[in-house]
Amino acid sequence: MAMALRPIDNALPTTPERPKKQTKVPVSIQKQPEFGVNDENQAPLPAATIDATIDYISSENLKPISDPDFKILSLNEGLDSKDWVKVCESLNNVRRFALYHSALLVPTLEKVMVVMVKAMKNPRSALCKTSIMASFDIFKAFGDSLFDSATSAAFDQLLLQLLLKASQDKRFVCEEADRTLNTMVQSLTPLPLLQKLRAYASHANPRVRAKAAVSVSACVSKMGLEGMKDYGLVSLVKMAADLLNDRLPEAREAARGIVLSVYNAYTENEEEKQEIWLNFCQSNLTPIHAQSMVKITSSQ
Repeated sequence: MAMALRPIDNALPTTPERPKKQTKVPVSIQKQPEFGVNDENQAPLPAATIDATIDYISSENLKPISDPDFKILSLNEGLDSKDWVKVCESLNNVRRFALYHSALLVPTLEKVMVVMVKAMKNPRSALCKTSIMASFDIFKAFGDSLFDSATSAAFDQLLLQLLLKASQDKRFVCEEADRTLNTMVQSLTPLPLLQKLRAYASHANPRVRAKAAVSVSACVSKMGLEGMKDYGLVSLVKMAADLLNDRLPEAREAARGIVLSVYNAYTENEEEKQEIWLNFCQSNLTPIHAQSMVKITSSQ
C-alpha cells in the first residue's frame, strides 16, 4: 500500500504549481485599496463583489436631506472624490436634492450632469448604474429646464451616454438605462427632445440607433399633427423609412410605430384615409419607401 501512495505523492508537485499562480491575484488587490476597493479576492468577480456593497435605492425610498442648505455646500466635494464609493453616495444625495430640494441644485446642475456623464463612462457597474438612476430623478425634477443653454450641452452628453448604456450587454445597467430613457420621454416636451434625438437615429452603432429609434417613436406618439408639422412631416416619414430597413428588429419596430403615429395624426379628420396617405407618401418618398409605408397602415 505504501508503494502505491508514492505515485500519488509524485503527482503533488503539479498541484502546488496552481496555488503559485493564485498567489499572483493579491498583486491586483494591492493596487485596488488605493481606490477604496478591499474585497476583490477573486479575479473573475471583482465588480460583482464590490457592487454588492452599494445600495440601489429606488426613488420612492429616498428621503429628504436634513439641513439641505448646509449639505449642498459639500456636494461638489463628494462628487469630485477619487473614492468611487463616496461618488456613489454623493450621486444618491444628488437624487435627494432633485426630488426634495431641487432649487438648491439649480446653480450647480451643469456640474452635476458633467459628473454623471463621467460616472457613466466608468467601467465600475455600481457607479454607472447609480449615475443612471440619478438621471432618472433629474429628468423628473427638472424636465424642460434641461434644454436651457446652461445645461443643454451637458444634456447632449448625458443623452448619448444613456443610449450607449442602454445598448450594452450588462442587463441590469441596460434595463436601468431603458427605464431612464422612457422617463426622459415622458418628462420632456417631445419637439425639442426629438430634435436632439434625430442625430442618433442614424448613428453608426446599430444598437444606439435602435435605442434612439425607440425614444423617437415614443416622442412622436405624444405629438399632435401641429407638433409633427413643426418638426417636419416629411422628415419624420423619411426617418421612419430609413429605419424600416435597419438590421435590428427593435429599430424596425420603432419605425413602424413612427409611421402609425404620423398616419393617425395626418388622416385623423379624413374619410379616405388610405388614399390621402398614399398621395402623401408618393409625393415625398421613393416608390419603394412609399409602398412600405402604405403596407404598414393598410393592416390597421
